[in-house]
Amino acid sequence: MSRRKMIYEGKAKILYEGPEPGTLVQYFKDDATAFNAEKMDVIDGKGALNNRLSEFFMKGLMQIGVPTHFIKRLNMREQLIRQVEIIPLEVIVRNVAAGSISKRLGIEEGTQLPRPIVEFSYKDDALGDPLVPEEYIIAFGWASQQDLDDIVSLALRVNDFMSGVMMAVGIKLVDFKIEIGRVWEGDFQRLIVADEISPDSCRLWDVETGEKLDKDVFRRDLGNLADAYTEVARRLGVLPVNGPQPGKPTLVN
Repeated sequence: MSRRKMIYEGKAKILYEGPEPGTLVQYFKDDATAFNAEKMDVIDGKGALNNRLSEFFMKGLMQIGVPTHFIKRLNMREQLIRQVEIIPLEVIVRNVAAGSISKRLGIEEGTQLPRPIVEFSYKDDALGDPLVPEEYIIAFGWASQQDLDDIVSLALRVNDFMSGVMMAVGIKLVDFKIEIGRVWEGDFQRLIVADEISPDSCRLWDVETGEKLDKDVFRRDLGNLADAYTEVARRLGVLPVNGPQPGKPTLVN
């Protein structure tokens, strides 16, 4: 990687100054973290897989009219993206009870929810990304009521798209989280999907077996994380069916 100005480093990605004003280069790391980085490891090939999978999902969303920050993939680990003002919220969409909602409400994991549920958490690792109601979001000025209405609409459109794509390859979309960014076009604000969409940010279960194909494999010590992500990529056609072992994935252009 050539020497560039680093803008931000997170748990799974690094953002560098882009080649043009209003752009950034997003680099996907092999680092795996869980429980707010209390558990950490390096998974060979994970960054390349997430880069390619996020490209696949972002392109698909744009094809159905959902705006995203994605511009193009640059190489195995990097993509060119629009620079946005990130709203300090994680937007969580749940279709099936799993993880924290099961613990909070005592709902058995795997229970189908009556409808998709959209939740918001405040992005702050030191606080553990606490859930926040819409009243807090509006009161503290993180987003307006109109912003929240637009965010929920975007999140549900992403859910419809992702659920259909996954079900077509025998995978159940249990839940996922996205981030939303603001961009300005003249005097007008536009909200777009930002960050990434990958098995790092989704819960994905095999429809037939219930096998987990997401970061819960790492969180719960259920096997090899690269194997799980590679299986998702192969089913979606991102990797060749008879490709190499997941440690060193070969990606399809």
